[in-house]
Amino acid sequence: MRRVEFDSTKKSLDDLLKKAHDGLLQLPEFQRGWVWDEEGLKGLLTSISRSFPVGAIMTLQTGGEVRFKPRLVEGVPEKNAGVAPEALILDGQQRITSLYQTTMRREVVETINSKKQRIKRFFYIDMAKALDESVDRAEAIIGVPENRKETRNFGREIVRDLSTAEQEYAQCMFPTNRIFDPDSWQMGFYNFWRHDAGPKMDFWFRFLNEILGAFRQYQMPVIQLGNKTSREAVCLVFEKVNTGGKKLDAFELLTAIYAGEENGFELRKKWAECAKRLSGSLALKDHPLTRLQPTEFFQALALLHTLDRRRAILAVNAHAESPPVSCTRETVLSIPLAAYKKHAARLEEGFRKAGNFLFNQHIYWFKDVPYQSQIVPLAAMLAELGDKWDYDAVRSKLAKWYWCGVFGELYGGAIETRFAKDLTDVLAWIEGGPEPATVKDAAFRAERLDTMTSRLSAAYKGVHALLMKEGARDFRSGQSFNQTSYFDEAVDIHHIFPRAWCVKAALQLKEYDTVVNKTPLSYKTNRVIGGEAPSLYLAKLSKEGGVSDAAIDSHLQSHLIDPAVLRSDDFNAFISARREALLALIARAMDKPVYRGEATDEPEGEIPLEEIEAIELA
Repeated sequence: MRRVEFDSTKKSLDDLLKKAHDGLLQLPEFQRGWVWDEEGLKGLLTSISRSFPVGAIMTLQTGGEVRFKPRLVEGVPEKNAGVAPEALILDGQQRITSLYQTTMRREVVETINSKKQRIKRFFYIDMAKALDESVDRAEAIIGVPENRKETRNFGREIVRDLSTAEQEYAQCMFPTNRIFDPDSWQMGFYNFWRHDAGPKMDFWFRFLNEILGAFRQYQMPVIQLGNKTSREAVCLVFEKVNTGGKKLDAFELLTAIYAGEENGFELRKKWAECAKRLSGSLALKDHPLTRLQPTEFFQALALLHTLDRRRAILAVNAHAESPPVSCTRETVLSIPLAAYKKHAARLEEGFRKAGNFLFNQHIYWFKDVPYQSQIVPLAAMLAELGDKWDYDAVRSKLAKWYWCGVFGELYGGAIETRFAKDLTDVLAWIEGGPEPATVKDAAFRAERLDTMTSRLSAAYKGVHALLMKEGARDFRSGQSFNQTSYFDEAVDIHHIFPRAWCVKAALQLKEYDTVVNKTPLSYKTNRVIGGEAPSLYLAKLSKEGGVSDAAIDSHLQSHLIDPAVLRSDDFNAFISARREALLALIARAMDKPVYRGEATDEPEGEIPLEEIEAIELA
């Protein structure tokens, strides 16, 4: 990333606000709206009136490679929208907007009170209190309602009436929206107090010099980034200086950039339409694609764009040094609008196919997705494969890669590099090349089953899905778990030996709360199971449902449960048998044996969530 060039200086507040008014200083389109409350506004005016520092603002010089769509500071006349700005405010929007609203505009200020209710206020400076050193300056700044009348007793009693200029003069209440243009108000003040002109004009000039002078002479520190600043640098700088505000992601930045490159191009609208189509493509509420983020879509787009660029260079010269396939934030931010237009439609189709792939793996709910991040390279692969996705051999290889990533727990950290490598490796593998690194590196340790207790664990979710894919049927209804029954029957993963029974049997939590003692069941079946011993609830299921023991045993076997062992209520024998059955299930999905070696040989991967929680507790 190139170095950031910037200048640091001071500029008069008056000049900054006038530039904002004239449209020469604007905001990038990604900036959030103005949100300061009444007390914040009064506090800001108080600080300026006492020449206290209120922080620096940061601007970006226009005319460089980063071309944002600009928008006016809130309250600036719309007639100035066509002005080409000299600079854009990256940090300091709230302060500049607040000061413009309260000191430059003659209209009422729309703000919020301490209860977050919308209110309208005009602001005044109590001239006498402002000049009284024994009075806290904050008490001199007041806000009054839109009708300029302050009341109490539910409006029946008027406390202060500033609804006419004469009443402002009489009470020596100076409107803050005349701070930088006080001449006409001064003349009215003079005419009102003509009979007492000497003392009152001395009072006025003291206020003009001490209070209004502080505003006119106020110098605000300004850090101006040069127009050669890169997109990534702008994004990073914005995030560092806006730690308390809206986090700027690559999508927000690209939205502003694309709008600046092509007038009227609304990326946010196009993404909303794409997300709506993807959410509706699987015709189920809360399916995996309903939580797809725009940043994830653009990571996949970056993969396609850089792969396309690499191929184009190698097609001309097979020995040329070509740029890598990448989806880092810097790469995402450098995606040109033309590349978005070229790849967006087929990538959307890739994500739709990714949703179908997950359904085929019996992953129906967004909370059951082992790794949301793994959908990114999967969608890019499917976009590239096109009609090849229909071949069984291709689907088998994708499934093997997918489950190796899940049970190898390889998608839990900073994985942009793995995204890129998997895309090229898997595509080459499908064409007859060697196995991808994710497939070769993946290893599942047998004892990992004994620590999988959290539903947030990727491997835990993986076992849940594989059992349904294997053909698990509900203990009570005997119904298999497809995308319809999963939601209609409120299927979730539940204990086989109930928790209450285990506690009564004095078993340790770590013994009975693992995935080995859990399986997908409907809500109604789990209610029937309750807290009884397996032998009792299985008899109840058989009796209430009028189903033979043989039929119930068949349902149990579909969950890789030995019926005879479960009916004997022998917890240890059950755990031992099912543990081996689940290990065999995982081995089939990964198409490689589970690892039973020494712990020192464990491959790198995600730290299990349970271990993280234990570390935090310690």
